[in-house]
Amino acid sequence: MSVDRQRIAALVRELLEAIGEDADRPGLRQTPERVADAYAEFFAGVGEDAAAPLAHTISIARGPAPETLPSGAVMLRDIRFRSMCEHHLLPFRGLAHIAYLPGEQVVGLGALPRVVDILSARPQVQERLGEQIADVIAASLDARGVLVVLDATHECVTMRGGRQPDASTVTIAARGELADPAARAELVALIGAHRP
Repeated sequence: MSVDRQRIAALVRELLEAIGEDADRPGLRQTPERVADAYAEFFAGVGEDAAAPLAHTISIARGPAPETLPSGAVMLRDIRFRSMCEHHLLPFRGLAHIAYLPGEQVVGLGALPRVVDILSARPQVQERLGEQIADVIAASLDARGVLVVLDATHECVTMRGGRQPDASTVTIAARGELADPAARAELVALIGAHRP
C-alpha cells in the first residue's frame, strides 16, 4: 500500500489554515509536500508483511556451522526504532531488545531489526508493537521462546501534558518458555548489563 502524498499535502495545507496560519507564506509554502514525504516514510510499514524478513532461515544442524549449536538464547540488543503514536500522531522512539530460544532454525541477525522497522512504521502504541514483534518471531521461527523488551520515550509525554522529558516507557512481550518471568530473568539482566 502506498501513501497518498497529494491527499496528505492538501490536508496539511488545510490544517495550517485551521490553526490560523497562512499556508502561502514563504516558510510554509513547501510544508505540505514535506510533511507528505515524511509521512510516506513514517508509515511505510502499513500493509507490508512483517514476517517476510524471517522467511529465509538457516538450519542449525545442517547449516554452515553445525558445530556451533547455540545452547541458550540468541539476543540482539539496542535496535533503534521510531514510530508514531496513534493517539496523537506524535513520535516515540527508543531501543528494542530481542531474544529467542532457537529450535532447529535460526535467522540472520539482520532480519530482526527489519521486523522492528516494518512494524514500527505504522500508527502504533508501544504495548502492541512489542506484542506484534513477539508474535511474528514466534510464528515465523521454530523458537522455543521469544522475548521483546522495548524502552522508548514518547513525545506525548515529553512535550505535552505532564511534560516529563526524562520519562521512558518499558514494555515486555514474551512467548513460549520465556513467558515465565523466572526463565527470562537472565536475559532481562543481560539487557541492562551494559548500561552506565
